[in-house]
Amino acid sequence: MTKNQAEPRALYLHSVLTHRSGSALMLSLIHKHKWRWRRRDIKHPFHEHPLVFVEDQSTEGEKAYCSACGDVISDPYFSCPPCNYHLHLNCALAPERISSHPLHPKHSDFFLRERPYPGDEVYGCELCKEKRNMFFYECRNCYFSLDIKCADLSSSFSKVNQESKHDFHPHPLTFIPSPMDEFKRFNCFWCHQPLIDAFYFCFQCPSFVFHKKCFDELPAKIHHPSHLIHSLFLDSNVTDSFCKLCQKQHPGYFYYCSLCNFNINIICVWPRSIVEVKSHHQHSFTLFWRRSQFICDACSTEGNYMSYTCSTCSITVHKDCISLPRIIKFSRHDHCLSHKYFLETQDLTKQDCKICFNEVKLDRGSYSCVKSGCKYIVHVNCALEDDRFYEVVERESQCEELYGSSAESTQSSITRVVEVSEDGEATKIEHFSHEGHCMVLADKMEEETDRRCDGCMLPVSTLFYYCSESECHFYLHKNCAELPRVKRHWFRRSPATLDSTSFGRCDLCKRPCSGFFYVIRGFYICLRCAEVPDVIEFQGHEHLLFYDIKCRERCNGCGADPGEEGAFRCGKCSFALDFKCLSLPQSAVHKIDQHQLNLTYHDDNDYSKHLHCDICEVKRDPSLWYYCCSICDTSAHPDCILGEFPFLKDGITLPYSFHGHHHDVQFHRTAEDYPNCSSCGQRCRREILKCTESTCNYIAHFEFRWPILI
Repeated sequence: MTKNQAEPRALYLHSVLTHRSGSALMLSLIHKHKWRWRRRDIKHPFHEHPLVFVEDQSTEGEKAYCSACGDVISDPYFSCPPCNYHLHLNCALAPERISSHPLHPKHSDFFLRERPYPGDEVYGCELCKEKRNMFFYECRNCYFSLDIKCADLSSSFSKVNQESKHDFHPHPLTFIPSPMDEFKRFNCFWCHQPLIDAFYFCFQCPSFVFHKKCFDELPAKIHHPSHLIHSLFLDSNVTDSFCKLCQKQHPGYFYYCSLCNFNINIICVWPRSIVEVKSHHQHSFTLFWRRSQFICDACSTEGNYMSYTCSTCSITVHKDCISLPRIIKFSRHDHCLSHKYFLETQDLTKQDCKICFNEVKLDRGSYSCVKSGCKYIVHVNCALEDDRFYEVVERESQCEELYGSSAESTQSSITRVVEVSEDGEATKIEHFSHEGHCMVLADKMEEETDRRCDGCMLPVSTLFYYCSESECHFYLHKNCAELPRVKRHWFRRSPATLDSTSFGRCDLCKRPCSGFFYVIRGFYICLRCAEVPDVIEFQGHEHLLFYDIKCRERCNGCGADPGEEGAFRCGKCSFALDFKCLSLPQSAVHKIDQHQLNLTYHDDNDYSKHLHCDICEVKRDPSLWYYCCSICDTSAHPDCILGEFPFLKDGITLPYSFHGHHHDVQFHRTAEDYPNCSSCGQRCRREILKCTESTCNYIAHFEFRWPILI
């Protein structure tokens, strides 16, 4: 950045209010320094043409709008007339990076972005909850983003720990003494009146929004229509409990009846009696205080207390279900899904949810595909279980745009086809992962060698590409070579980008791996896991298995507990598999047996002699997976056959720095002559790291060092 560019940006950084605030300070600074831009243009990173400084706006023609904040343009501003692209002065000079923001204290570093931006996900502003085509600041560590307007008006907020007669909220509260126009469309959750006076809100709990007056004057005792027989008292000892009204767990304080063990979270105490959300339903909903059980017509699940009723349509729903997203784009389906309270059909066969495979009640709420002829249908709670899997679509016309973006990229990982056969098949290529050398198509190895694909790290089979240089042992399965550079993966709503990083840790199977990864916003998925669909037919189980991020059942393959990413489970019986077991090869070779060993899912032999691993000689669990030879009756644990690190390429070079060692090291699957470890002094009998420098004798156990490398 030049000195001329840095000076106006510094001017902006010292001002905390924008043109919308009417700040005399900002106006005086603009008029004082506007001569700096009178006779020169600026080049903004978000526009391809230079922007011209305009001091006085012409009164002729239609109103122009700022492309950064969306407000009507006012003097002075920058403009590109041919493109009808305009920026307020302070929007044009907004810093490209801010170190911190009071509404997101847990992370630092926020970058100015432009929405929409190609090849990445669009997230709504965390303050106003809208997705507007304007500039926004995004945290580099997470999905947090703020529109430039919200970032500006909230930059001077004071975050304080509330000191009042009811110090009951667990998080710091943001105090806004004089709300601006953007906030006046919100209502206080106690009195339901607009936020025209000073108020508090908790940024970690968006539903916690209170007028300062309401907040400071909360009654210690109330009479509530949901519990007429006793009074309810604000209890400081109940800070994290189950609310009887909304049927959810809440932080913060509750109104409580000790005689009946009846709790109501303070946010749910006085809900609005009439709710009207035209974007979700054409009629208004009326609050009905009833304590009998009901089935919600929006989500098809049970409710016990408070409900809302549309008398016109004769439907009853939970409070939160009034504002269910009308249209969503679900990562596990190619088309948009629309919410319906019931489905008209002439088909008498029942329909199962495409996620959990339990029946969907057609006379209750569900999400179904908007595309004619597509019968994809899911339960509401299955579709909205985790917001990493879906995004809200504001208008149905956006669906066509999303269909195009959800398809795989046309950009192939093959950078150039050098030669083709008579039938048009690429026989010689250049690949983005192996620059400088050409790769040639073959259908079998010239000699029996254990070669692995440098993409998926599985043994090379028929139809593969090999490097044309004789000393370079680089191989790719034909399918791996033809993978798209960018694709949509069902595991996240963001696009996945192919990365040829030679070493990393898969965030699904948790293994250290060589080869290719698909990367989704810093989330790494190895090729073996990337090929697993969200619903699988598994030959070792009679029913379909579906992915469940909340599954915590022990894996039937290895007996381990699944991690935070969940596992695949059966909806009809107690059966689960984690990604680690699903990515195991179906067959393997080992020096213990001359034949191929096959992956076997359970052992029906009760004879104890057969239940020992023939490699480690430890007893096997007959209910867990193992490899065996049907000819020789050899059997062994998967880790004993494959090794603890089966998907690392032997001889791969890794950057490494530990305890004074600063050279690159190589991974070796076997250690010759069992050398002593340079760190602990014990003999290395398994995988090792060996220094690449000929004059350095550093050797270390890999099993203890690989977490440091990730």
